[in-house]
Amino acid sequence: MKLLVLNGPNLNLLGTREPGIYGSQTFEDYFKNLTKKFSGVALSYKQSNHEGELVTIIQQADGMYDGIVLNAAAYTHTSVAIGDAIKAVGVPVVEVHISNTFAREAFRHHSFISPNAKGVILGFGLQSYDLAIQSFL
Repeated sequence: MKLLVLNGPNLNLLGTREPGIYGSQTFEDYFKNLTKKFSGVALSYKQSNHEGELVTIIQQADGMYDGIVLNAAAYTHTSVAIGDAIKAVGVPVVEVHISNTFAREAFRHHSFISPNAKGVILGFGLQSYDLAIQSFL
């Protein structure tokens, strides 16, 4: 099984960005642990701060991956384009969030990703990614 873990804007700052919400571990360090934990899965990781680049990565994943674990970050709440890209391709997507977005600002309560996702996992910290990977197995 081949899975793509795709992170959106500002998630490259994990480890230093609002550690009270996001923790103190970098995603790169966490991803190393994921690849060890799920050694039978071919995991790839990409991150972009650019909406169009995320759309392109989703489009290119079609036929290359069995699934995408997507944390679109703030674009979750603003990007019709990312939601449309998910709907347009045949690769299933699990939407993840580190924090419980429903316990945060009201604008974070709406997702353009969720209606097109296989499922949504949020609020379990970085373990949300583990749970999303397990959902594909």
